[in-house]
Amino acid sequence: MVNCNPSRTPIDTESKLGADGDLVFDLTLYRSLAGSLQYLTFTRPNISYVVQQVCLYMHDPREPHFSALKRILRYCVFLGNNLLSWSSKRQATLSRSNGETEYRGVANAIAETCWLRNLLRELDTPLSSATRVYCNIVSAVYLSCNPVQHQCIKHIEIDIHFVRDYAGEVRVLHIPSRYQFADIFTKGLPSTLFEDFRISLNVRCPPAQTVREG
Repeated sequence: MVNCNPSRTPIDTESKLGADGDLVFDLTLYRSLAGSLQYLTFTRPNISYVVQQVCLYMHDPREPHFSALKRILRYCVFLGNNLLSWSSKRQATLSRSNGETEYRGVANAIAETCWLRNLLRELDTPLSSATRVYCNIVSAVYLSCNPVQHQCIKHIEIDIHFVRDYAGEVRVLHIPSRYQFADIFTKGLPSTLFEDFRISLNVRCPPAQTVREG
């Protein structure tokens, strides 16, 4: 792979791995590379999603899986000799698929938020302002602020009343999908968006290069 064409991203946006294709000729090589990449995710969390995808087929790897694995290596070639470091950063956003599911996710986030607010209150450190919960589905944000719409989805009435009861302590705000940083762990992304999300993880070049021992 030394002379391969580098790739700016570790996976394409339309990659759908399945059980089709010819069996990989060297099973040991595939499993060894996939296992090594798992260790690499400790310092490069931006490749966690695609590594998890290729590892799903370690028991019966096919050529399309090997191609996906080699694309990860091509991405590592693109990074060159720049070893990446990573520092942890909390994220306050959710990643869900539709309005109803997102709204249930909002309810879960609010439940955790209220528990923390009550804990701080018991420790004589009450919060003076409302906690912000961000959601990228406009309909879910609208439902949290407009009780008139509650009749449209009576089947999730419990979640609705819960969110409404804590409206004074929690504010549900909209956040555009381009700021859904968790997407880097769940899907293939265009190169520009992938690189922006990678930066949000604090994955970056270290301030100094190490010297290889002679």
